[in-house]
Amino acid sequence: MSVKIAIVNSSSFGKHFPDHIERLKALGEVERFELPHDMRGKALAEKLMGYSIIIASVKPYYDREFFEYKDKTLLITRHGIGYDAIDIKSATEKGTLVTKVAGIVEREAVAENAIALLLDVMRKVREASLKVREGKWQERASFMGYEIKDKVAGIIGIGNIGSRVAEILKYGFGAQVIAYDPNLSEEEIQKRGAQPGSLEELLQTSDIILLNASLNEKNYHMLSHKEFSMMKKNVFIVNTARGELIDTEALVKALKEEKVAGVGLDVVEGEPIDENHPLLAFDNVIITPHTSAYTYECLRGMGDKVVSDVEKVLRGEIPDGVINKEVLEGESWRKN
Repeated sequence: MSVKIAIVNSSSFGKHFPDHIERLKALGEVERFELPHDMRGKALAEKLMGYSIIIASVKPYYDREFFEYKDKTLLITRHGIGYDAIDIKSATEKGTLVTKVAGIVEREAVAENAIALLLDVMRKVREASLKVREGKWQERASFMGYEIKDKVAGIIGIGNIGSRVAEILKYGFGAQVIAYDPNLSEEEIQKRGAQPGSLEELLQTSDIILLNASLNEKNYHMLSHKEFSMMKKNVFIVNTARGELIDTEALVKALKEEKVAGVGLDVVEGEPIDENHPLLAFDNVIITPHTSAYTYECLRGMGDKVVSDVEKVLRGEIPDGVINKEVLEGESWRKN
């Protein structure tokens, strides 16, 4: 049976590995959609009507209204590991399977990019390089940086990716690593190479703060005005998780007050952003366009997983990484 497959806002999928697209075309009709990131509900459902397989990027939002209006959808497979833009409860009620890429696939790529951003802002790599391009080699003395060794590195979220960041900082650079993760016991955090602590303790003692937490209702704007006030002066912050973990207004204020020495972001609240975003006014802020997972190794693994999910579902098999396993109980999803 031929199916219609929608690739939504996932520009990297199939770009470097066209065999992923070819495998999908062997299963049915494939179409790419580039939709507004804030689209949701009925409007999104109407755009994707008739497509029973959706390959989803970070956004738009597959909310309750989307599932109320959308026709039968067998599978939404995330080309990534975060699924905060998908209403899992509504998907389950609709009988739609939701899958994601296993965290291990993105682990190395995202962790390495976190360190790359950290090194850039601590050693002012980009700023110094731009001066060379401007013919201002003689200004090199103005690019004094900091070393990571012996600094206190606080990791918020020491799960799959955060634990790899901890390893690199501790064993690669000789940093003192502490971590806050409400989902893990103190014993488990210690096993992952970090000293456990409360969020308040982490904010007060860290020279470097790295965010690796998934986004949920409880941690939205977990770093806001109060939290920035607790931090050390000249703290460095790196976020490769979700932009909404940081209150942008509070971060801008902390930068203006020179509380924060440098920021490396691969994610920004309300992304995508344009050239007029207030954070871009600061030379000590590095922002990349959510590219932490953009390595050949990672995108190969992500694409393989997504295509495998589609193939398995259409064969009536259970794919890996199912988020809402309750859908499997009725087995109505097999009747495709």
